[in-house]
Amino acid sequence: MPTTPPPPAHPDALHLAVALDGTGWHPASWREPVSRPQDLFTAQYWADLVTEAEHGLLDLVTFEDGLGQQSSRFGEPDGRTDQVRGRLDAVLVASRVAPLTRHIGLVPTVVATHTEPFHISKAIATLDHVSGGRAGLRVQITPRPHEAAHFGRRVFPPITLESLRSPAGQERISELFDEAADHTEVVRRLWDSWEDDAEIRDVATGRFIDRGKLHYIDFEGRFFSVKGPSITPRPPQGQPVVSALAHQTVPYRLVARQADIGYVTPRDTADARAIVTEIRAEQRAAGRADEPLHVFGDLVVLLDDDPDRATARKERLDTLDGAEYTSDARIFTGTAAQLADLLEELATGGLTGFRLRPAVLGHDLPRITRDLVPELQRRGRFRRSYEAGTLRGHLGLDRPANRYAAATATATV
Repeated sequence: MPTTPPPPAHPDALHLAVALDGTGWHPASWREPVSRPQDLFTAQYWADLVTEAEHGLLDLVTFEDGLGQQSSRFGEPDGRTDQVRGRLDAVLVASRVAPLTRHIGLVPTVVATHTEPFHISKAIATLDHVSGGRAGLRVQITPRPHEAAHFGRRVFPPITLESLRSPAGQERISELFDEAADHTEVVRRLWDSWEDDAEIRDVATGRFIDRGKLHYIDFEGRFFSVKGPSITPRPPQGQPVVSALAHQTVPYRLVARQADIGYVTPRDTADARAIVTEIRAEQRAAGRADEPLHVFGDLVVLLDDDPDRATARKERLDTLDGAEYTSDARIFTGTAAQLADLLEELATGGLTGFRLRPAVLGHDLPRITRDLVPELQRRGRFRRSYEAGTLRGHLGLDRPANRYAAATATATV
């Protein structure tokens, strides 16, 4: 398949993504008049959100997912009935939305802990085919015992924050992230198990496929033994974009080993700089120092024309929920211009982009696309049109060569 290099990015351009979760990241968001909770489990709801994000020329959207009901209590269900509970499958939603959009990247969350890499590889490869090269995935792990019980193959001990912080808990988390790294490696190899020109489709000779251009991956590791090849031809991007959320050294290591984008949660510019420095060090240790790796900062955002109005809106939502909303990410309340100031400041810490989490999707997503994006464009920090045809192109990433084709070519020289 011929490759077209992505156009050079403006040196000061930022990348922007939006994280889609239910009606928004604030647990009381569904009670807002703009939230359309009655439509939450319809295709049109998700199509409307992604279309709005594409209107704002965003690089990508991520779709949250999991193996258990949402919960405000760490580690187990909380039994609450006054917050959104239930999800649609993220990969299937992305596949449904793909034909309705033309440019924006579609990145569903996949849980590596209990999902076979063979299934994930063909699901994301299929998404890349039906979207014309705009697929990615966000790798996630889970240590929760009630989620392991859904599958019946493994038993996890009960977890608390205290137990996870213990040496035994940290060892268990490290093992799950090592498993996720191997999972992603298998997925990547399966994407390469078909060479780009493996399909001949020659009616005259009756040859549809060149069997010599399908490859066993023969992966043998601590967690997986996978022979391959895939049943799905190589994705249009060659390698769809891999991303992961990371908060500390162990997940930073997963980002450094396997990801094209790491989402991190800095509190200020100094924190951003320290996180990026650590990830770059892990990247060098993983032998990937010469490979591009984006680091995006995550922020929850409440945007209004007046900062006091944004603050008041959060307070009102907190009152409806019965508790002050807190997050693993920094929570921003203010205007689009103030948020643009903050993004520019945080970018000086080495971040190459941002993944914004709208507190109320029906309100804050349009504020991102219609207020923040024009503000960043005026400052010369964001694109004015889509210039590439794939998600890798939006991110300035080349289409990688097929590892097995390259190895075969080297062996025959």
